[in-house]
Amino acid sequence: MAEGFLKSFDENLEVYSAGTKPAEKVNPFAVKAMKEIGIDISNGFAENVDKYLSQSFDFVITVCDNAKETCPVFMGDVKHRLHIGFDDPADTVGTEDEVMPVYRRVRDEIKKEFYEFYLKELKK
Repeated sequence: MAEGFLKSFDENLEVYSAGTKPAEKVNPFAVKAMKEIGIDISNGFAENVDKYLSQSFDFVITVCDNAKETCPVFMGDVKHRLHIGFDDPADTVGTEDEVMPVYRRVRDEIKKEFYEFYLKELKK
């Protein structure tokens, strides 16, 4: 969701999203939550963070507390390492009516925090 928001703020940003334990596809609840606000992430795909460890980045940002603890060390040049943490909505169990409010809450938190990050760090 963070990648989708950053790209929606500025289509010229080069954004990559990866995880320490990526799923085979983007979570359908995340796709639905983002689609509700007009952002289509259905064509996204999950990648393993190991793919990017030797590359250079202006920012490496972890978003889940588990990722912060288990994220490997990047060997490439990384100018800034940040943690902007959120609950992982994928940990929520239940019916769609029980799960979707969690995805919406986390989606809205991600939008707020990443927009503030964008304005402060990227839109200069």
